[in-house]
Amino acid sequence: MVRKTKIAFGGGCHWCTEAVFQSLIGVSKVEQGFIASANENNTFSEAIIVHFNPNEITLEVLTEIHLLTHKSTSQHSMRRKYRSAIYVFSKKQKIKSLQIITSLQKDYKQKIITQVLGFVEFKLSDSKFENYYYSDPEKPFCETYINPKLTLLLANFSKHVNTNKLNHLTASL
Repeated sequence: MVRKTKIAFGGGCHWCTEAVFQSLIGVSKVEQGFIASANENNTFSEAIIVHFNPNEITLEVLTEIHLLTHKSTSQHSMRRKYRSAIYVFSKKQKIKSLQIITSLQKDYKQKIITQVLGFVEFKLSDSKFENYYYSDPEKPFCETYINPKLTLLLANFSKHVNTNKLNHLTASL
């Protein structure tokens, strides 16, 4: 029996984040859209929900990839729209995510600002934006913003990457 679970990530543009996580072995589905948490974080922010098999890719690896592929240590004026967050679906996930961030902090010079927040609500992106990168990876936005993240992913997490999906990038490495 294949055990699947889900976690949600927000940080930068959800087109970029979607492409990063769609490229991973063990990720079966990525939903791109907007997530709201509670209290001061109850506004919608660009994010994705990642459905994954923890026997193939762990929450630790997913979190490490998330922190590496967006600005997880800096505040900027667009943080309301691009909240740096891990949205959790259970108390167990919250505890585990906080432990992972704490253990990864040693690898960063600056403080990780990524929040661990409870998942409250999700709005799916318009269907014309789904699968944004893989529908046309040669779009200027993709080449400028997404390809560098995928190149970073290949350089640091190659054993977790579905290289068949990234053939166009592997030739340049």
